[in-house]
Amino acid sequence: MKDVPTELPEGLDLLCIPFREDPRDALISRDGRMFKDLPHGARVGTSSLRRQSQLLQARPDLSISMLRGNLDTRLKKLREGQFDAIVLAAAGLRRLGWEREITEYLAPEISLPAIGQGALGIEGRGDDQFLRSLLSGLEHAPTRTMVLAERALLHRLQGGCQVPIAAHATLNGSDVTLEGLVASVDGKEIIRDTVRGTVADPESMGIELAERLLARGGDKILQAIYGTS
Repeated sequence: MKDVPTELPEGLDLLCIPFREDPRDALISRDGRMFKDLPHGARVGTSSLRRQSQLLQARPDLSISMLRGNLDTRLKKLREGQFDAIVLAAAGLRRLGWEREITEYLAPEISLPAIGQGALGIEGRGDDQFLRSLLSGLEHAPTRTMVLAERALLHRLQGGCQVPIAAHATLNGSDVTLEGLVASVDGKEIIRDTVRGTVADPESMGIELAERLLARGGDKILQAIYGTS
């Protein structure tokens, strides 16, 4: 879901959102060191500006380098010594059975996940009730609630999956907590806030949090990234 546009083509809908995998980011280091123990100036690979900005905010001494390729290629680059550590989505590693490769699950305080990270979705014609009924057994209402809240924030901020925007929703019964941020690419400025509500209207929560982030200076950060005034 983190790669699905927030605006779907007319007539299409998310017919099913199954149970969410672990949404956290995962650190894999070459010598088994935790994030806080990486040497000064360690070279860390990531393909995400969202991760880059947060990692630099936590550790300005790190050297963040672009990491490309599929998971096999990225792990090979780490083993070859091109990086001291790399950061990937925990969900992808777990789904491929590579959980043992993970050195550390990064806490949201260090790296807030991407919108919809770890969640899958099945898109189809909104009026296809037969297909919707077939998929109903895979539907996981709590995951849909979390994903809708996160996606509403992203939509209001007019962001994409490669912009330093992050959000993570959690549920406790019928109570929803949504945390989000907007960051400068260099990590020197991060606007972060949290809203709380209920499962009744998660999208309103996402919009409310987006408005807060914009009002606190997120608008200027995004303008600088998009090159607008």
